[in-house]
Amino acid sequence: MAAEPLASSHLSMLPHMHPVLKAFVCGTLSGTCSTLLFQPLDLLKTRLQTQQLSSTGNRVGMFHLFVKVIRNENILGLWKGVSPSFLRCIPGVGVYFSTLYLLKQQLFSGKELSPLESVFLGAGSRTVAGVCMLPFTVIKARYESGKYGYKSVFGALGNIYRTEGTRGLFSGLTATLLRDAPFSGIYLMFYTQAKRFALHSDNDQTYNPLMTFSCGIMAGILASIATQPADVMKTHMQLSPKKYRWTGQAAHYIYQNYGLIGFFNGGLPRALRRTLMAAMAWTVYEKMMEKMGLKS
Repeated sequence: MAAEPLASSHLSMLPHMHPVLKAFVCGTLSGTCSTLLFQPLDLLKTRLQTQQLSSTGNRVGMFHLFVKVIRNENILGLWKGVSPSFLRCIPGVGVYFSTLYLLKQQLFSGKELSPLESVFLGAGSRTVAGVCMLPFTVIKARYESGKYGYKSVFGALGNIYRTEGTRGLFSGLTATLLRDAPFSGIYLMFYTQAKRFALHSDNDQTYNPLMTFSCGIMAGILASIATQPADVMKTHMQLSPKKYRWTGQAAHYIYQNYGLIGFFNGGLPRALRRTLMAAMAWTVYEKMMEKMGLKS
């Protein structure tokens, strides 16, 4: 019972902070919780996708891969790549939410978003965050794949820059934006519409956080399915940047070798992670913004 006043007192210590910076702080804290909790699902997704690079025709399911990682790398192996995930997701979520807040206040202040406006707002905010954090996205994918022996995150940054140049640090940019911008746009559209419907009903306001989380789950599932092919292409390009010079080459390779099903490889752990992570991030973000006296 004491946690609520304590949390409120900490947030009230920031009364003079600019609203955009407050949104950034709320976003980074929500990103910390969701990244740490759901990192194992991201690792399983990356491993399932990279297995296709040397597939012998036998597909390994998510559960069997989960057991294999624990057996060969112990339970902490499921959190391999969590350091670059933190460096990417924590400030990345903060950049996303602060950009979202800024654009919303500048362009749509005082009005409810239409579905098309939600798509524009979500996609635009994610594009900014995606470009800023792409080098850490590349490193995260390589850590999780188990194919690279980097000693540290910043050592990996230096190694990639020396051997592959700036192009290596931004490999898969197009595929990443084709994945992230539509995901965030579609997610925000479904999320705002579902939340508006749910919160305007005659439900007990005590259940608002649960309703928010449920709306996030539904929006995440739909957005994950729509953007899964771009995620597979992004992973291939970031792990083999010399093999694929542009996104179309990766798409052709995947289709030629694995058919349409290849574009949905690793879809289950990714859908679980993205859906749960986005739902949790939005729930925590909106609750914290409310305590800071801001409308998200």
